[in-house]
Amino acid sequence: GSLLAMTLIIQLMTGMFLAVHFTANTTTAFDSLIHILRDVNFGWLMQNIHANGASMFFICIYIHIGRGLYYGSYLYKKTWNVGILLLMLTMMTAFMGYVLP
Repeated sequence: GSLLAMTLIIQLMTGMFLAVHFTANTTTAFDSLIHILRDVNFGWLMQNIHANGASMFFICIYIHIGRGLYYGSYLYKKTWNVGILLLMLTMMTAFMGYVLP
């Protein structure tokens, strides 16, 4: 749980940094990304941390789910259903972030 919180905080911080410099326009989105990678101080690092942090976040989620399965947490129906709902919302959010350049 704490590793998930840490990766989520890192994702939020790097995402806010990238959002400040990103232009969400269909004609200039890729130019905006190139600008972040080349011209913004440590922009390349923030983009790489953000991209790889998403994978790390999902690895932590799957480890968390595996632990829940191992210890039988699925027996608590409400808690398990909330967890599955959060997983689906996280997957939808990740997909929306993936379709951005």
